[in-house]
Amino acid sequence: MTRSRSRKARIEELVRLARKLGIPVRFEERAQVDRAAGTREHQGVVAFVSSAPAANFYDLLKPRPAGSAPGLLVLLDGVEDPQNLGAIVRTSLAAGAQGVVIPERRAAGLTDTVARASAGALAHLPVARVTNLSQAMEEMKEAGYWLVGLDERADQLHTSVDFKIPVGIVLGGEGKGLHALVRERCDFLVSIPTTGPVRALNVSVAAGVVLFEAVRQRRETKKATTDAHG
Repeated sequence: MTRSRSRKARIEELVRLARKLGIPVRFEERAQVDRAAGTREHQGVVAFVSSAPAANFYDLLKPRPAGSAPGLLVLLDGVEDPQNLGAIVRTSLAAGAQGVVIPERRAAGLTDTVARASAGALAHLPVARVTNLSQAMEEMKEAGYWLVGLDERADQLHTSVDFKIPVGIVLGGEGKGLHALVRERCDFLVSIPTTGPVRALNVSVAAGVVLFEAVRQRRETKKATTDAHG
């Protein structure tokens, strides 16, 4: 089967499934599809969905089910680039986080650009918007969370923190870092070791580094527990 025939078969299957589920289907010229997708690099299909509703912050703080991993939340202090927000949502979902918390002001909204950048993760991971991020951090502490802020000037490395407990990972905005009030409310400030003249990583890359350190620690603990019980 040629590539064009294979693509045609996939599109026909999508149309069949959409009609089966009662989703309206409309056929347009290629130029219209390009404009709707915002690029010519697409697979010939564009879906229009409503913006993802924000999750309830307090739902994210509810006790975890027995036997599940400790809470893991990601807090973003003014990430305004929708590409970065989408990438962080995608990485957070992959790392097993329960959700992402963003402020209502000075932050990217839950737009279709964020949804595309998240590669579908926005449909599966709750993202809560809060009026006051500093206040939300205090409420997380009351719920038993420890807050780890990422700051390139910090002496403590991200690998030295215990991520096997309920943790909120706090990341600052592009080029600005953490605001003073947010920094003050962190229990730990950590940095990621780098080499070369550029010390600061892109916020979405930094999120991935810290999140998967949490994944590493939690897996090692789970493995040690399993080995201990034979």
